[in-house]
Amino acid sequence: MSDFSDFEGLVAVITGGAGGIGSATAELMAARGATVASLDLASGKFPCDVTDPASVDNAIAAVVAEYGRIDIVVNNAGIGAVGDVAANSDDEWRRVFEVNVFGMARVSRAALPHLRESPSAAIVNVSSIVAQVGLPQRALYSASKGAVAALTLAMAADHVGDGIRVNAVIPGTADTPWVGRLLAAADDPAAARSALEGRQPIGRLVSAPEVAQAITYLAGPLSSSTTGTLLPVDGGVTGVRIPPRS
Repeated sequence: MSDFSDFEGLVAVITGGAGGIGSATAELMAARGATVASLDLASGKFPCDVTDPASVDNAIAAVVAEYGRIDIVVNNAGIGAVGDVAANSDDEWRRVFEVNVFGMARVSRAALPHLRESPSAAIVNVSSIVAQVGLPQRALYSASKGAVAALTLAMAADHVGDGIRVNAVIPGTADTPWVGRLLAAADDPAAARSALEGRQPIGRLVSAPEVAQAITYLAGPLSSSTTGTLLPVDGGVTGVRIPPRS
């Protein structure tokens, strides 16, 4: 069963909507009938700094003033970090958690009163494979995305009675601008990309549109029985074991 106008009449807020997974999700939801409000530092219409409570509150208020409602929130804004547990300063730990965790809480908190009024309310958080699989040199990033996974389940329990579904996607290594910058900074970018692709059973990086499909599935009204789910889009990393490629 499919209905490619299943988002008709719904207003979706997407943080970090200016590029990568965020923009791919915005395009897909809009194509399926949603009115999409992209919240981003680089956004012209709804600028938002998720580390600033006033900025978040103002952006959410602006969306409601413009469109009259909020039905879906996609908490996609996030930043990365590289290194083991000793590699990042306290300030860097605070900065990453401010965006990846506290920012998610701020946006959700500001949107909750409007979501409670929606007949199709959904929140989708973007976590990461590093919340479930130990990968080297990702201690801080893993801690923040693990918090996102735990927060998702707690929110699902708290708000199921409000009629608000809360789920998360768990992307594997995705071909996004942040990963592109990491690869460009490597001593041998081609070898670094090959190594990233090689650790995924499908043999390539996950694409932003593939993650957007999963987000849209979780957010859509046709998934009205799905809540408290952490959905991997990871190229088989968590569940598939294959022999090393020769």
